Formats: sequence, structure tokens, C-alpha cells
Amino acid sequence: MLHNKLIVLAVDDDEINLKLLRSMLMRTQHVNEVIEVKNGSDAIAQLKARDDIDLVLLDIIMPIMGGIDVLKVVRADDNLRKVPIIVLTTDETKKGEALEFGANAFLMKPIRKEELLSKIEAILI
Repeated sequence: MLHNKLIVLAVDDDEINLKLLRSMLMRTQHVNEVIEVKNGSDAIAQLKARDDIDLVLLDIIMPIMGGIDVLKVVRADDNLRKVPIIVLTTDETKKGEALEFGANAFLMKPIRKEELLSKIEAILI
């Protein structure tokens, strides 16, 4: 089972999606903190600034820097490449690309709590 102090970085340009992810995650006993950022560039900055992030929930389609670009940067960085990333999107056609660039899992929006938690457990156990 998961240790109960996960720190999750949620990356989505949609405020409502971020709040939804936060509320789903904070209602589980496994998550200690949810960091919310609205674009890929801020996500990279958070990952570089903190070494305690256990998991990234990454939207694909965002302004400034999209999810595929985040995957490319993270997977090319020796310090970050081990961080598990679950890609969240409404666009199923992005699944292959996301997995090709190093996503650990893929979830279609709207996110359902049960699916999200089972993916998180599958990756982190």
C-alpha cells in the first residue's frame, strides 16, 4: 500500500480541474499536499525547486508549455526523470504520444476518483 504522505503536483490550465483534482486527492489518506500550477513551465520550475514531489498529474493541452513538452524536459533531466507522471486529457489521440515521451499512465477527462486512485496505486506500489 502507499505511504500516506504523497506530495502531488497537479498541472492544468483549468482552475476547476485543479480544484477537482485537489479535492479528490485530499480526500484520500495517501496525499499530504497538492501543489497546483497552471502550465508546463511552472511545473518544471516546481519539479526543479522541490525534490519531494512523488507524482505529477499532467494536463496535455495548456498555454505557455503543454504536457508533451513537459514530458520531454522531465525525461531528459537526470534529476527528474524518475518522477512518475500521469497524463490527463480530453484528447484520446494524445495517448500514444504521451506514453512515447515517458508518461507512466494516461487518464481521460473527466477524471473519476476511482480511476485516478487505481492508477496512482498501480504506479507507486
